[in-house]
Parts: sequence; C-alpha cells; structure tokens
Amino acid sequence: MLARSRGGVNEGGTSSGRQVENVSFGRKMRLATLDGRPFMPKLPLTGHCLCGSVRYEITKPLLFAGYCHCTRCQRRTGTAAAASARIAPGSLRVLSGQELIKAWRPPDGFAKIFCSNCGGALWSQSREDPEVISVRMGTFDADPGVRPSYRAYVAYAAPWEPIPDDGLPRFPEARKG
Repeated sequence: MLARSRGGVNEGGTSSGRQVENVSFGRKMRLATLDGRPFMPKLPLTGHCLCGSVRYEITKPLLFAGYCHCTRCQRRTGTAAAASARIAPGSLRVLSGQELIKAWRPPDGFAKIFCSNCGGALWSQSREDPEVISVRMGTFDADPGVRPSYRAYVAYAAPWEPIPDDGLPRFPEARKG
C-alpha cells in the first residue's frame, strides 16, 4: 500500500508519513511506502488522454518534473501553470490511438502534442531534439513517482493566482541546469 504526499491520506484512509523532498535542486527527494522503503513506481508507467483513445507507456524512470507558468501553458491548460515530467530519451511508446495524435507547432518553443478526438494535452516535444519530451502529469494512470521540483517562467505568472510559497526554486524564464 502506498501513501500519498506529506500529510496526505493513504489508500486505507489513515494519515501517512510519506516524505517528499527534492533532490535535483539541493533539497532531497524521497518518496516512501508506509514501511519506509523508497517508493519506485512500477514500470512501465502508463497514461492516456481524456477520452482514453490515445494510450501510452513510459519504460524508464522519469528524469524530473516541474511547473511552467508561461502564458502559452496558461492558455493551453486554462490554469495558472502546467505540471510536466521529462522522460528519458526513447522511453515513450504509444500503445493505441497513434492516428489521433496531432501536434501544434508554434514558431518557437516545444510542439504541443494532443489527442485530436478529445483535445486532451499529452506531451510536449522539442523542435531541436525530438527525443526531449515532457509528459503532462495529469495523464498518468498512477503515481509517477516524481514531484515537480521547480517553477519556470514565473515572470509570466498569472496575476489572478499567486505562486504558492512552496520552497521550489523559481526561474523568471526557462529552468537553468
């Protein structure tokens, strides 16, 4: 049985002691099961679009995750920030619905990949290096085992929703490093 994040509730409905910290930016990150063992998600990770027509799997552990506050992500999601997880090159495999996958390719920035049936956002992909892909965290079927560890493009943050004081490093533009 796995617990949810700090102060959350586990599947049995009791308080958990799960600890969430961040390794990649100077704060340690350790997700743990109720008995204290490190939490590692079962691979492959699976996910799908809103209607379920496009299904995918990721065969390697995720590299990192973060929030993007750029205006493009605000308009794409209808929210103040988008949560995405970077995958290891070559680890994404589409299981069904390949014919429904479409892309919007802005003149600058990453292509936005989505299901043409439901419009559900799936991932973004680098124009310069197609192996650089960030999957939308809301599309995972289960806990992906990684938590956002930074906030990027905070110079463009939505004025109607203050950025939470969560201790994550903030970058005015793209994340450095």
